[in-house]
Amino acid sequence: MTLSTENVKIVFGLKLKQLRLDQGLSLSEVSQKSGLSISYINEIEKGKKYPKSDKIIALAAALGVEYDALVSLKLSKRLEPISELLSSNVLSELPLDLFGIDQSTLLEMLSDAPTRVSAFIGTLIEIARNYNMSVEQFYLSALRTYQEMNDNYFEEIEHAAEAYLAQKGISDDRVPDEKYLEEILTQDYQYTIKSINATKNPELKSVRSLLVPHPEGNILLMNVNLTSVQKSFVYGREIGYQFMKLKNRLFTTSLVEVESFEQLLNNYKASYFSSAIIIRRSLLVPRLKAFFSQKTWQPGELLEMIDTFNTTPESFCYRLSNILPKHFGINQLFFLRFNNFAGRNQFELTKEMHIARKHIPHTVKDEYYCRRWVSLTILLDLAEKMKRGESGKTICQAQLSSYVGTSEQYLMISFAQQTASSQNQNVSVSMGIFVNEESRKVIAFLDDPAIRRRLVNETCERCSLFDCKERMAAPLVLNRKHQHEELQKTIKTLLQQTS
Repeated sequence: MTLSTENVKIVFGLKLKQLRLDQGLSLSEVSQKSGLSISYINEIEKGKKYPKSDKIIALAAALGVEYDALVSLKLSKRLEPISELLSSNVLSELPLDLFGIDQSTLLEMLSDAPTRVSAFIGTLIEIARNYNMSVEQFYLSALRTYQEMNDNYFEEIEHAAEAYLAQKGISDDRVPDEKYLEEILTQDYQYTIKSINATKNPELKSVRSLLVPHPEGNILLMNVNLTSVQKSFVYGREIGYQFMKLKNRLFTTSLVEVESFEQLLNNYKASYFSSAIIIRRSLLVPRLKAFFSQKTWQPGELLEMIDTFNTTPESFCYRLSNILPKHFGINQLFFLRFNNFAGRNQFELTKEMHIARKHIPHTVKDEYYCRRWVSLTILLDLAEKMKRGESGKTICQAQLSSYVGTSEQYLMISFAQQTASSQNQNVSVSMGIFVNEESRKVIAFLDDPAIRRRLVNETCERCSLFDCKERMAAPLVLNRKHQHEELQKTIKTLLQQTS
C-alpha cells in the first residue's frame, strides 16, 4: 500500500487508537504506561503527529505489541475499508472544500470512530461495486452534486465569459458562430485544427475532439461528423480553457482519460464558459421573459431560440438550468436525457441533473420507467415521423405531469431529434419545472389547455395505476412495500396484545 506522508500519520493514529480501545485503556492510562502526555497521544491518534522511534517504542511497550506491528501500514480487517479509501486518490484529489468539508475534520471523524466509519465506508464501497461504479463515475457523481449544490450557476464564469466578449469587442447582439470561434483559436491561441483520421485510428471514431499539445501550438483533431453547432461548442470550450488558464485538463471528454476530479471540474468550467459566450445571458433572459409571459404554449418559439443561438436542444436546456434559478427564481427543476433506438420500446437514461432536491424521475436500475412521460412518448412520436419520411427536424412538446398519490406537478418541456452519430438512435432532452407559487408567477401559459395533462409515476414496478395501458411490468416493488407494511402491522398488533 502506497500512502502519502499525511496518510501514514492517519494510519498510525488509527492503529494506535484501535489497539487502545481493544484493550479498554483510556488516554490517561496509556499516558501513564508510556510516559507521554495525554495531549500528545491524542494528537497522534487524530493523525496530526507521527512520533519518533523512542516514543513508538514506549507506546508499543504500553500496549504490549511489537514495534514492527505498530509501525506497519497494514490495518486490521475492521479498518480495511478506511485503508482502501486512504490508498486511493479520492481524498487527496477530491476538493472537499467545494462541498463545505474541511479535510482535517473528516480525518478526525475517521479517527474518532474508526470501526463505525469503516463499516459505513465499506457499505459505500460495496454499493459502488454492485453497481460497477468506477472511480471516473464517482468523480462524475461528485461533480453533479457540486453543480446541484450551486444551482448549476457560477457567477465567476458568467463574468469571465462577459469579460472575454467585451475584450474581443463582440457586439451585444452577436452570437459567435463556428467560423468566428475557429479564427480565434487559430489566430489568438495558435491552434492548428485538423480532422481525425478514422481510417488510420478507427478507435477514435466515436471521439468528438482530441487535443494534442505541441510547444509550437496545440493541434485540435475534430471528428468529421460533427455539425457546425457541435464544432462551435468545442471551439468555445477550448477558448474557455485558454482564457481562464485551466491547466489540468482533459484532452478529450471521454472517461478513459480521467485522472482526477480537478480535470472533470475544469472541463465543466470550460464547457460552461462555452455555453455562456454562445448562449449569452444578456440575450437569453429577455427572450425567455417574453416567451414565459405568453398565455399560450408556443413550442416554435423555443425551437427558433435554439437556432438563433446556434446551439443544440441539450445545450439550450442545460443553459436554462443556469439561468432559471438566478434570473427567474425557478430553482426547483431537473434535466434528463434519454436515448432510444427507433422502433424499440426501450429507453436509457444517460444524463440527469436535479436542482434544489432530488426530483422524480431519476435513475432507477433494472425497472421500467413510466411510459407516460413526455420524455419517452416524444421519442415514440419521432420514430413515427421517421417512418413517414419526416425525419431530420427537432420536435418539441410540453406536458403537465401529476404524480400518482402526491400533489406534485411538473411542467415538462421535451425536445427530440436523431443523433448525428447514428441513423437509428434518437435522443430526447427534457427540462422539468416544479409547478409552485414561484413558477406560476413567471410562466403565464401553465393553464393553456393545449398542454397535455397526464397522471404519471416513477416506474411501472412502483405504480398503483393497475389499469394503465402503457404498463410494462407488474408493480412488484409496490407489492413488496405493501406486504412489508402489513407484516409490520401484524407484528405490532401481536406485541400490543401480549404486553
